[in-house]
Amino acid sequence: MHSQLDHHRFLIVSVMLTFATTLPAAAVAQAPTYVTQWGTYGSASGQFQYPWAVAVGSGNLYVTDRFNFRIQSFDNSGAYVTQWGSNGNSGDQFELPDGVAVDFDGNVYVADSGGHSVQKFSSNGTYLAKWGTFGTEDGQFQYPSGVAVDVNGDVFVAEQGNQRVQVFTSGGNYLRKWGTNGSGNGEFQHPYGIAVDGSGNVYVADSDNHRIQKFTGDGTYVTQWGSYGTGDGQFNSPMGVAVDAAGIVYVADYGNSRIQMFTSGGAYIALWGKYGTGNGQFDYPVSVAVDAGGNVYVADTGNHRIQKFSQSSTPTRSASWGQIKSLYR
Repeated sequence: MHSQLDHHRFLIVSVMLTFATTLPAAAVAQAPTYVTQWGTYGSASGQFQYPWAVAVGSGNLYVTDRFNFRIQSFDNSGAYVTQWGSNGNSGDQFELPDGVAVDFDGNVYVADSGGHSVQKFSSNGTYLAKWGTFGTEDGQFQYPSGVAVDVNGDVFVAEQGNQRVQVFTSGGNYLRKWGTNGSGNGEFQHPYGIAVDGSGNVYVADSDNHRIQKFTGDGTYVTQWGSYGTGDGQFNSPMGVAVDAAGIVYVADYGNSRIQMFTSGGAYIALWGKYGTGNGQFDYPVSVAVDAGGNVYVADTGNHRIQKFSQSSTPTRSASWGQIKSLYR
């Protein structure tokens, strides 16, 4: 079932968006419980061909339906709302939609990895803007995979091909960048998912270095955690990343088919999931997001479904949406 996913392990991304007030990290200290799921393999409304990224905003959940070349929107219980997109390179089409994020005004940003661009839509899918072309210059992209928006409306893009993060205004004007190929502090090997917390800190899923890196909003390196493996706090190609209002960091540990939770400084808290098709099990999850009520949504990519989980003690008030990962390798 996931042979296409494995064959195409191009770049997976994580996208995510977090707006939050700061709450004690200890407020959430356990793995959430399974609530529901929706989706099957197919191309009809509510079906998926590899759901890649997930983001929350405007009361809805937005899903990058990668190989159907579209965005689908659902309410928080999984009821289908709307969709837009098709295969192509015009303004409202996609060549390989990857990461997705939502800003405070409800605008939806999509990293079109195959089209080497970022597209902006209204909450109902009306096309608004597009920027980016293939290349290495400022404002150009090579396989943008993750996208996130901060409280000021600035758009952060994780770019796998150029091994960097670029930052833009909400209208697409270039602001700054950081990162290069490597394994040192502030260097990347296929950065996929990206998230921004309420204080402006940026978290990047540095997938092939099997770690999460944390930066300030201007790109100053803060810390990192993770190494290759299956133990608590270790990763096998982390793809998606999200942050809730309490500062808890959620990571889609793609290769280990699980979700891990950490403090904002990288201390391990808990994990849940294993490879499988049952409730709470995953087949290479690419993205994770958290809504204002503390509900956690996972793009269970190989199972062609979205799973929803709930915290038993979550005084969270945030919008953390993410991301996903990306294209083929």
